[in-house]
Amino acid sequence: SGAIALGRGALDLGNGALSLDEAQAAAAVGQIRLARAYEEALAPHGLTSAQILLTLDDSADRRRYLNTRATFAALLARGAVPIVNENDTIATDEIRYGDNDRLAANVAAMVGADICVLLSDVDGLYTANPSEDANAQHLPTIDTITPAIEAMAGDAGSGLSKGGMKTKVLAARTTTAAGCAMVITQGAVTHPLQALGQGAKATWFTAALTPRQARKTWIGAMKPKGALRLDAGAAAALTRGKSLLPAGVSAVEGRFQRGDPLRLEGPTGAALGIGLSRYAADEARLIAGRRSDEIEAILGYPARAALVHRDDMAF
Repeated sequence: SGAIALGRGALDLGNGALSLDEAQAAAAVGQIRLARAYEEALAPHGLTSAQILLTLDDSADRRRYLNTRATFAALLARGAVPIVNENDTIATDEIRYGDNDRLAANVAAMVGADICVLLSDVDGLYTANPSEDANAQHLPTIDTITPAIEAMAGDAGSGLSKGGMKTKVLAARTTTAAGCAMVITQGAVTHPLQALGQGAKATWFTAALTPRQARKTWIGAMKPKGALRLDAGAAAALTRGKSLLPAGVSAVEGRFQRGDPLRLEGPTGAALGIGLSRYAADEARLIAGRRSDEIEAILGYPARAALVHRDDMAF
């Protein structure tokens, strides 16, 4: 990663293969330098930088995923620019993303991004390796990732990079499934994002759904682990696009954790939809029927006003 590349120079580790201990030590040194470089680059523009270091567990573990997603949302809501990197100081093979393409795709899906931009040493995907085949054709747009498209991607990377075109195509699978378009373009040019906006050569992977639509589809396909019975007022509020507050819940069924899908039921038990709970079952039972301003006193810690947020529902 960039952190390891910076750190290995500072620690005089040379250009050869590094042991796990050496790579993690290089990352520890390099992460500070990388964060400082971004801070110095963004500050003159009035932008606040933030550092987020992730491992694969932060995507795979439901609670950690939700906490990470909430952190991103809080930073973005306040205008900060999250600088994301794999936490190479602690990551091992079992909990590694392995390359920044996969990391970028997972973060884009996590935050509900509209576009994921991968800056590369090539300007997109070709039908064959253009450095080896003079007849290779550039593909400007890909609407569906087929086995034939995957076969066109070759594995190539420098000594400082673990990614290749294959990982980029796999990343596109992740982003487009989440409703996020992805683009591969040349990163070595001056102002690459500006160049992209002005029509620079690139390969775009389109998404059939928006991030919001994809998320709603994903939630709607989940198997509920419990249920919330709503009173008439809360049921009516949901039809107007409101979040579900604890005050509108008359009964809680099942054993579930924060982030689990729940069946939302009307006063008579009729199914209204599926929603992701912001509380575990024991907590939900304690606050059901209570006002949001009472939650902290009941649970003993500052909590979320909604039991199920409107963005986490599907009907």
